[in-house]
Amino acid sequence: MSENLPACPICQSAYTYELGALLVCPECAHEWQVESEVEALEVERVIKDASGNVLQDGDTVTIAKDLKVKGSSTAIKVGTKVRNIRLVSPVDGHDIDAKVDGFGQMMLKSSVVKKVL
Repeated sequence: MSENLPACPICQSAYTYELGALLVCPECAHEWQVESEVEALEVERVIKDASGNVLQDGDTVTIAKDLKVKGSSTAIKVGTKVRNIRLVSPVDGHDIDAKVDGFGQMMLKSSVVKKVL
């Protein structure tokens, strides 16, 4: 066994071992792939708007099409400006967390917004 294997990400056990291309924890039976630090740094999430512009935290965007809102009788209209967006890990395709004026905090899909340049 190698002395420099990482601990299990689930139970933090130090007794991990290699099984082919996987690392295995004998205590909780969790299996995961070995990922070098260089690969982890190179994998960066890039989120683009409907026009193909790269989005970043804090950007201002506009809504590109009318959006129906569950539980509300009104919709978010085209051209509604949303300031100070926050990019998050995708949840059901929604990768932007923002406060929309008149509607409050909500999740948006990057495919329905355009970056204000």
